[in-house]
Amino acid sequence: MQLEKRNKKEFSRLIEQHQGIIHKITLVYTGNPDDREDLFQEICLQLWRSYSQFREESKFSTWMYRVALNTAISNARKMKKQPDSVPLNNYTQIAAEPMPDGENISQLYAAVSKLNRIDKALILLWLDEKSYDEIALVTGLSKSNVSVKLMRIKKKLEELVTETIKQESCTKKN
Repeated sequence: MQLEKRNKKEFSRLIEQHQGIIHKITLVYTGNPDDREDLFQEICLQLWRSYSQFREESKFSTWMYRVALNTAISNARKMKKQPDSVPLNNYTQIAAEPMPDGENISQLYAAVSKLNRIDKALILLWLDEKSYDEIALVTGLSKSNVSVKLMRIKKKLEELVTETIKQESCTKKN
């Protein structure tokens, strides 16, 4: 009983410390705040269910990414099978937060959301400054495959962001 209580406290502390990982994943894999909240809860549930299996062979954040991404990808597959629905709240866009170098984070996340499920996972890990070794561990890809895929993803993101900027400038002119 005492061990379970300690595990709950430790788990809660770790989730609180690394909740940004879950928020990034839910932002990219969902389209509205309600779905984000549902996915956040589902990821936390899956993390708790598998917490006893965490063997500390890697960092907690690496293990957390693996569980969270697998949950998000599974959820995306389930959602794809369901008929489309229209959110009740049409004001679900992310507030624009300027990045330190002047780029707009909302444009980046909008572009990331257009990627396929695996590419989203790879770029999120890279944006979170995970090493290629850690990304390979989380995704099950080889380190060289991670490198090649990331180069392609970055090029694709650059094209998507450039396209978005062009569309926005055309809209402003009209």
